[in-house]
Amino acid sequence: MATNRTFTMIKPDAVENGHIGGILNMITEGGFKIISLKLTQLTVTDAQAFYAVHAARPFYGELVEFMSRGPIVAAILEKENAIEDFRTLIGSTNPVDAAEGTIRKKYATSIGENAVHGSDSDENAVIEGAFHFAGREQF
Repeated sequence: MATNRTFTMIKPDAVENGHIGGILNMITEGGFKIISLKLTQLTVTDAQAFYAVHAARPFYGELVEFMSRGPIVAAILEKENAIEDFRTLIGSTNPVDAAEGTIRKKYATSIGENAVHGSDSDENAVIEGAFHFAGREQF
């Protein structure tokens, strides 16, 4: 069952480059309602847990290092068809391949430092949102 919610993180590269406001603006202009929002930083242990699904992949260590190097913005978003619409809004993982007008086309610098994360399923959106926000922090 679709929840009409998705989870996103503005990654350390986009935070470091001062793109929080621009990305949040694109999200709200895309019709998403922000349900939960926080500036936080993942520890190495947090990043390992969050990305455990990629533990066997060759890029896992780099990903953990990158995601724990500085602050992130975590958010739960709401909109009808949230998962699919948000994945369209963020664009391809590789910003070179991302469509014009997408977050990654505008703000990502590489396939590894691609500005934002977006949940890939309703189930993962619930898991990822709960990882970052207590029940009383979700509205």
